[in-house]
Amino acid sequence: MKPMRKPAVAGAFYPADPAVLLREIRTYVAPEATLSSCLACVVPHAGYIYSGHVAGAVYSRVHLPKRLILLGPNHTGLGQPLAIMSTGMWLTPLGEAPIDEPLARELAALFPFLREDSEAHRKEHCLEVQLPFLQALLSEFSFVPVLIGTSRLDVLLDLGEALSDLLQSHGAEVLVLCSTDMNHYEPDAVTRVKDAYAIEKILALDAAGLHDVVAREHISMCGVAPTVALVAAAHKLGAQRAELVKYATSADVSGDRDYCVGYAGVVVTRQ
Repeated sequence: MKPMRKPAVAGAFYPADPAVLLREIRTYVAPEATLSSCLACVVPHAGYIYSGHVAGAVYSRVHLPKRLILLGPNHTGLGQPLAIMSTGMWLTPLGEAPIDEPLARELAALFPFLREDSEAHRKEHCLEVQLPFLQALLSEFSFVPVLIGTSRLDVLLDLGEALSDLLQSHGAEVLVLCSTDMNHYEPDAVTRVKDAYAIEKILALDAAGLHDVVAREHISMCGVAPTVALVAAAHKLGAQRAELVKYATSADVSGDRDYCVGYAGVVVTRQ
């Protein structure tokens, strides 16, 4: 029997009631947006009340293919540092989302450091919160979930190379989606300055520069590792443009400007 991952944060990060969840997602996604093809994007993963509008701005801009690779950080520390699930389904209040088994096998062959590990994914929220958006916007899709718990630059660049090879062979059929929040739990003014340093490197498609500036400026960007891998892949593919679609902090919602988290939505295009 194939594994079924049950939702870990339904009712906390997003509504558990399907009707309420759909209504909320529709408030974040522009109904008549002009969609464009892209090879990768960066979206936040906080509770929808705080970052849903940033994620929705990204989803409103991109043409979503039916096959996706989802990259995110391992917040829980459970399981392997490079964890993939290659079989089964993920369940959300909107139904089942199937894992793309052929694509998962292909990625694992290109990057053999990945380890099959459902335990790493069991309580992690960063990829789960993306699925209801995808389910609301796509009639059907499949995905490959990958969690990254290492900060080693050489490993991340190797993963980026594997992703670029995969995208090269599949073209616009596959989209890589990286889930990350930006700086955490500092004053709004400090967070915005720190996040600007990191965003500058993302938009320049400078993977090593992003890795360096996050360490040097003490930017607590939880998903820097998957973002470095994504940027490395995009650069190797010859991507010409990355656009900041939307930026915000939790203070924009909570009003607490002494203790906040930053959120950035970025789209990377081939031309």
